[in-house]
Order: sequence, then C-alpha cells, then structure tokens
Amino acid sequence: MKIIEYEENYQEEVKELLEELQEYMISVDKEGYSTITKDYKEKYFEKITKEVNAYQGKIFLAIDKKVVGLIIGLINNEDISTYDYKAPKLGRVTELIVKEEYRNNKVGKQLLQKMEEYFKEVGCKGILLNVFTNNKIAKKFYEKEGYSERTSELIKQI
Repeated sequence: MKIIEYEENYQEEVKELLEELQEYMISVDKEGYSTITKDYKEKYFEKITKEVNAYQGKIFLAIDKKVVGLIIGLINNEDISTYDYKAPKLGRVTELIVKEEYRNNKVGKQLLQKMEEYFKEVGCKGILLNVFTNNKIAKKFYEKEGYSERTSELIKQI
C-alpha cells in the first residue's frame, strides 16, 4: 500500500470512489435529502478539481495496484473577507473514503496523516472537516484521530 498525490491516470477510479461515497451518504441520510444523478461523477469530479486548483488543495490516493482510498483537502476555502478579523490559515478535509474491503486496515488513518502533513508544511494552524451526523462510523474515526466537535448544525424538516 502506498499513498501518492493524485495522478490523472487514476481519474476514473477517483470518480468511482466519489460516487461510492455519495451512495453511502444516501444510505445513512435519515431525512432522504441526499441524491445522486446520472452525471454526478463527472460534475462532482469537475467541481472538486476546480476547488483543489483554486484553494491550494491536494488529492492523495491510497494505491494497492488500484485506488482503494482517497482524501481531498483545501486551504481556507471559505470567504474570509466577511470576518472582522484575520482568520488563521486553516486546512479543510472535504472528502475521505476507503473502499469497504480495505476499511479497518489503517488506510483512512494513513490518508489523513498525509493530508495533515501537507497542511503543516504549508503553515496551516488547524484542520476543519464536516461529518454528516448520521455517519456514526466517520465521527468515531475522526474523534479517535484527535478531532473534536466545534460547531453543530441543526435541521428541521418542513
């Protein structure tokens, strides 16, 4: 198993993993708001690559002859001009997925550590990430890796 920076020859496998992640999110979405369209893979990949380029981001891949996991991170991807203070340089993990058959083998941990190293190298003071509340497995994983809850978003169906 090796962790590498994204290479274009893995594009289709990355799209497949992103689609797998969305399908999982749909399966744990109690409210049923998450959806997937027939052109999701193409459009979401396009969106992700634009963000990575615009916000000094990185995509790291876990490779075991094929792509078995990925992590995507961006730097200060929110508009900080609305704040009355200068926000510190922060990294943000936007996606992390490991193929089901490779879970519980520390692949996610290796990917997260690689992204954390990158954020440190470029001078980030912290790392943000959002975890879908219904995704209990991910929440437990991140807490085990030292992440803690900072904000909470509530929803009400109408």
